[in-house]
Amino acid sequence: MKKNDIGPIVRIAVLSLVICGLLFPLAVTGFAQVLFQYQANGDIIQFRGRDAGSILVAQNFTSSMFFHPRNDSASGVDPDISLQDAYSQILRIHAATGIPTDTLRQLVDENVERTIWVTGDSYVNVLKLNLLLVDEYPSIYQSFT
Repeated sequence: MKKNDIGPIVRIAVLSLVICGLLFPLAVTGFAQVLFQYQANGDIIQFRGRDAGSILVAQNFTSSMFFHPRNDSASGVDPDISLQDAYSQILRIHAATGIPTDTLRQLVDENVERTIWVTGDSYVNVLKLNLLLVDEYPSIYQSFT
């Protein structure tokens, strides 16, 4: 390689770095803020006037009084659990809180979401379920309010 060949290579590398590492991410972020502001900011849920968490990212619930996100070999950031996973946690929550199992099952059933309108896979959002528990049973969850 000749000494004269290095100049164009360096210029292309710097130009690529500026375009791909700075301009493109700024453009995508700008478009997202304009077109999808709620999602771009994390779909933050407000609870009693405060930010409670994101609908898009799993929260770390460890108390036996709450529904837990899934803990399988997935990335750990999925905020949703299957209906079966939610149902399997009802006995633990009942034992910790005294809330009747039928009531907990009804809470899960009333908050089912689907991946595709009517026929898709059923799931529930863990944060939404837990905030409903805190809201509907303030005496049980008083230390979390």
